[in-house]
Amino acid sequence: MMKQNTLFDLDTLIARADGDYPLTPVQKIGDIFIKRDDLYELAGVAGGKVRSAYYLAQGAKGLVTAGARQSPQIEIVANIAKYMNIPCRVHTIRGGITPELQTAIDAGAELIIHDDIWHNSVIIARAREDAFKSKWTEIPFGMECWGAVRQTLLQVKNIPDEVKRIIVPIGSGMSCAGVLWGLKHFNKRIPVIGVQVGADPLKRLNEYAPKEWRQMLTLIQSDYDYHKPYENNEYHGYLLDPIYEAKCLPYIQPDDLLWVVGIRKNLKDFNNQL
Repeated sequence: MMKQNTLFDLDTLIARADGDYPLTPVQKIGDIFIKRDDLYELAGVAGGKVRSAYYLAQGAKGLVTAGARQSPQIEIVANIAKYMNIPCRVHTIRGGITPELQTAIDAGAELIIHDDIWHNSVIIARAREDAFKSKWTEIPFGMECWGAVRQTLLQVKNIPDEVKRIIVPIGSGMSCAGVLWGLKHFNKRIPVIGVQVGADPLKRLNEYAPKEWRQMLTLIQSDYDYHKPYENNEYHGYLLDPIYEAKCLPYIQPDDLLWVVGIRKNLKDFNNQL
């Protein structure tokens, strides 16, 4: 089996990037373009991370993941496991039951709340240990792996040449790394603006993005804390995730492209009508 944690392996994956694979559409809404990765849907959940999770879950006997209490990854992995008819365990930090956690519970996932910690690094380590001991497949926190990078880079193929800039919300930074590799692979010279809504992504960008990523990407720190939703998450009738994509709105200009990584279950049905 191919390892997915070396640059050599990513080069191999990129070499396989040409071919027939489904692309989510780019729509013009208002005066901007929107990459509708939220239209990739499987198991009742939607978005690019769903595609990555399903790719990583192939052949699994069970799934283990870790995430913040309001992370969409929690509900994604739980629903993928339900779809594949395999068990799932979700590790998270202490606090109340969020809609994302409740969705995971409803999908049959076992929820493990670590009441003794607040730090994501600890639940990541405990989830990894859990996966190792149970011989289940770990879906990494923030989709931090080369397989997820490949799933995103392929989607750059249909980005129009007239796009002025690509605006990407940055949590873990893995979706942005995939976009940057896609631009390089498909030879599209479009600058990228990364709006940071989570922790510092520099370590992951240095590891997973092209070595020249600093010439391709401008990072902007959102004024909003990760846990604070953006008040107005609607753009011309299209609902954006208030924790991620909506925080990009202050920085968008005409003819920019907003890369929509995904959408939570409670907003998905509304947007599917557009």
